Amino acid sequence: MPHLENMVLCRESQVSTLRSLFGERHHFSFPSIFIYGHTASGKTYVTQTLLKTLELPHVFVNCVECFTLRLLLEQILNKLNHLSSSEDECSTQITCETFNDFVRLFKQITKAESLKDQTVYIVLDKAEYLRDMEANLLPGFLRLQELTDRNVTVLLLSEIVWEKFRPNTGCFEPFVLYFPDYSIGNLQKILSHDYPPEYSADFYAAYINILLGVFYTVCRDLKELRHLAVLNFPKYCEPVVKGEASERDTRKLWRNIEPHLKKAMQTVYLREVSSSQWEKLQKGDTDSEQLKGLSAYTHVELPYYSKFILIAAYLASYNPARTDKRFFLKHHGKIKKTNFQKKHEKTSNHLLGPKPFPLDRLLAILYSIVDSRVAPTANIFSQITSLVTLQLLTLVGHDDQLDGPKYKCTVSLDFIRAVARTVNFDIIKYLYDFL
Repeated sequence: MPHLENMVLCRESQVSTLRSLFGERHHFSFPSIFIYGHTASGKTYVTQTLLKTLELPHVFVNCVECFTLRLLLEQILNKLNHLSSSEDECSTQITCETFNDFVRLFKQITKAESLKDQTVYIVLDKAEYLRDMEANLLPGFLRLQELTDRNVTVLLLSEIVWEKFRPNTGCFEPFVLYFPDYSIGNLQKILSHDYPPEYSADFYAAYINILLGVFYTVCRDLKELRHLAVLNFPKYCEPVVKGEASERDTRKLWRNIEPHLKKAMQTVYLREVSSSQWEKLQKGDTDSEQLKGLSAYTHVELPYYSKFILIAAYLASYNPARTDKRFFLKHHGKIKKTNFQKKHEKTSNHLLGPKPFPLDRLLAILYSIVDSRVAPTANIFSQITSLVTLQLLTLVGHDDQLDGPKYKCTVSLDFIRAVARTVNFDIIKYLYDFL
């Protein structure tokens, strides 16, 4: 089918396998098919496109949305009921509590003339979530054709392998189909297919070639690459719009886009700034420092006092305990760093990572750095618990240990510097590695 080949690129082998498994409408198909592959490898798109193009009766359900057994079974039955009857007849919602009820109701719905003598397909996307539901659910779906005595095929779409699904008690084995990652050639072909009508296909293909040359080593996710392609294309064709270069002047176009692609490299996957903010930065409307302040890593909404607790925790994690006297005691006398370094330090504490510290030490540092800024009457312990919940601090060891809890600070130096700036605290002055 040439129309289908234009819609689904670089997945000819998988489409051919699925079509042969589906067979003719009235043929009994394979009872269950398990499709797996990494994210953005085309599993959902290929399955949906194939079923819609061939106009096969199907129900598509996302297991993330249907997170309980009842929601999942009712969603399938109601969508199926909508397929088999007119809008007036299917106004009432079907309720279903158990898998036994589901089998009984499924038989009733599929008696309809519109679903008779043809295969019904149930597609369960993000099927890995089925493992967290009732133990009989996955084996039941795999044997649904046998249990209902109907021409039905269940397709399970997942990012993990079948071996992680198989129950210990055993089950009916589905037909397993693997979707491999797209190669660089596949990505080039798929992304080049999205060229805007006002530019030639060759011009857009040259842009995609440059984009993949920069990003392919760090990102092979088709969705992310497509987002980056759309986001950076206006900057690439800017010299052409201004009349400073022609579409074939590749070198000039590359020189114009190169610095912007390097900036975009820093935010792959992270979405630290929104697309509109990124476009403003591309145009030069927004100061980069101002934009940096909007970053997810540097802009954290914490209570004023919690920021000082986090700063104290960072200092306790990255400063040796013996240096506390030097930093936090007013009349500490002279302590030479060189003597310490000869005996103890072989490398930077920031390279070794955060060290655990007791609660007493955290509180001692906190009272020292807060000084008279805030009266230390806040509920410190609840704020420390909140920071642990936010994963900015980590509780080390067990809750029932007798010598008091120990913590680690898990934030980066850039993060803590940004937090310290919001309370006008110069943290570098108190870090042993930067003396």
